[in-house]
Amino acid sequence: MSDPSPAVSRAFVLAAGLGKRMRPVTATVPKPLVEVAGKGLLDHALDRVAEAGIGHAVVNVHYLADLIEGHLARRAERTDRGPATTVSDERAALLETGGGIRKALPLLGEAPFVVLNSDSFWLEGPASNLRRLIETWDGDRMDGLLLVAPTATSLGYEGAGDFVMDSDGRLERRGERAVAPFIYAGVAILTPGLFADTPEGAFSLNLLFDRAIAARRLFGMRLDGQWLHVGTPEAIRAAEERVRASARAP
Repeated sequence: MSDPSPAVSRAFVLAAGLGKRMRPVTATVPKPLVEVAGKGLLDHALDRVAEAGIGHAVVNVHYLADLIEGHLARRAERTDRGPATTVSDERAALLETGGGIRKALPLLGEAPFVVLNSDSFWLEGPASNLRRLIETWDGDRMDGLLLVAPTATSLGYEGAGDFVMDSDGRLERRGERAVAPFIYAGVAILTPGLFADTPEGAFSLNLLFDRAIAARRLFGMRLDGQWLHVGTPEAIRAAEERVRASARAP
């Protein structure tokens, strides 16, 4: 008998943003192509998708879209660089995180899929966090499963956190003026059903996270490793130093 189909076989990589906080670097280079530790952020994301056994990724484009499309075309010429990629074109209008995925749903199919911010960057623990996320997915009780990182140990992050998580992994928003122990690491598994009755045009994924929380169907999985925030040119340098230090560690 052949192996059963994996629970998650497609990914969506968010690569359409303007990268304003990364200027002046992003004046001529889209943020997904900015290099960290010798490799573009988009390649870091797609390589992790491939390592997790996902064969197809949809990448949305808007700002400096031609450069990203050209990069994907060159990547596709290399037989050792999966996954296969399809572009979701948002040149006409930037649709934010939720609207961009909603537009691409026909390309993603009817099964749960992985969503990655193109600038999601972390140092792995002993096992692939994306593989762990897929293995943790349980569609019977989940509409969304988020990779979350400890607020206190995430490099370059100075906010108050996003979520609290109970012993079963269920997520709730942090309270007003409270500090939450976990931040969203920019990677999630979502079910297409979450997008039912969503507005046309631009909207944030936070709308869907809140819907899933209200239904008690938003869960988290703690990242094993360290999340590195790479939102500014200074943060890139700090992340590269952390990568070098990790490589030197015994």
